[in-house]
Amino acid sequence: MKWKLIYPRWRKLDRQTPFHLPPHGPVVFAAAVPAGVEISFVDANVDVLVLDDEPDLVCLSIMLTAQLPHALEIAAAYRLRGIRVLAGGIAVMLHHEELRTFFDGVFLGEAEGRMEEVVRDVENGTLKPVYDYMNRYPDIALVGTARREILNRKAYVYRNIRMADLVHASRGCRFNCFPCCTGYLGGRMFRPRPLDKVVEEIASIENDRLFLVDNSLAQDSRWEEDLFRAMIPLGKKWVSHPIEEDDRILDLAFQAGCWYVYQAVFDTSETIRRRIKRYHDHGIGVEATVILGTDDHDVDAIKRLVDFLLEVELDLAEFTIMTPFARSPIRAKLASEGRILSDRYEDYTCDRVVYQPRRITPENLRKMYDYAWDTFYSGESQELKMGRLYLSVLRRERTLPGRRKDG
Repeated sequence: MKWKLIYPRWRKLDRQTPFHLPPHGPVVFAAAVPAGVEISFVDANVDVLVLDDEPDLVCLSIMLTAQLPHALEIAAAYRLRGIRVLAGGIAVMLHHEELRTFFDGVFLGEAEGRMEEVVRDVENGTLKPVYDYMNRYPDIALVGTARREILNRKAYVYRNIRMADLVHASRGCRFNCFPCCTGYLGGRMFRPRPLDKVVEEIASIENDRLFLVDNSLAQDSRWEEDLFRAMIPLGKKWVSHPIEEDDRILDLAFQAGCWYVYQAVFDTSETIRRRIKRYHDHGIGVEATVILGTDDHDVDAIKRLVDFLLEVELDLAEFTIMTPFARSPIRAKLASEGRILSDRYEDYTCDRVVYQPRRITPENLRKMYDYAWDTFYSGESQELKMGRLYLSVLRRERTLPGRRKDG
């Protein structure tokens, strides 16, 4: 049986760096598919996508809301020729009610231990319109090593530098941050993978540079310590979302190869200032992920925020406009207040204003988005700052015997 797995195209965030990271969802999904199924993979962002072939099933792995327009085009092209299409991924879970008629089936939830049922249905010609496993989480031990061999490796190189491979050590998140859909998608319970399986997967990845895509590593202090101690002998260099603000844990993270972290910044508080300094004191870089347009933001507040970011000497910053994604707490709030301005999937790229801000006009918020990028990178371009951060990891790699000395 032949399945074609497609990661649809999407318009990148305006001002975002031009490189592409290898997608994580498709390779994790592929690991859950039984061995008897032959999988071909196309990342439509970097690979040539042809639509005149005849696989037994087309599987669309759709992470972003902004990928949905292209996903619908792909599905329509195949279904017109009688080829069945199954769609899954984050965006499908967020919008499944309105999407069901566009696909032959939608898969909701996590795939491990569930694909055998889909295989049988495809073989019997009885593909179900909905496979609903939402809030029915499989045994986390079933999560296997992602099938990265299906990727076109040459597509994920930028200026002769190989992009980091993505890996996850846990699912779920005990936090419920206002712009985030994780509570709906993966539950509020922290679910760590067995440590030996995480170590086995990381050790199997030929790339020395990784992105730990867990929602947050700051979930359980003992687990963080155990994870970092286990990673030290692997000699990898990695980036992640926040780590617990604890000197012992941060020191272990550095020893384990932490290169830099993504730190959400919403305000100019001393808490944020202290956290950034603490990372730096432990040799860990910081890229701020900055959301513009919260209810306390006006033009002056955003200018003060940008000044603050320059003052605390961040390594990098990525600015986005607050975006009320489906199923997030902020979506529920803004919808109840009648402040949603657009439901067009293609507008949900975090660089367009799709809601009515409270203290600034949509037009001025979009102008302040450009102001933030231009001002933060006025002294040194984004690529130069990224290069500086990259050189730091090269210096660390050269201290490890047997590691590659090139990009």
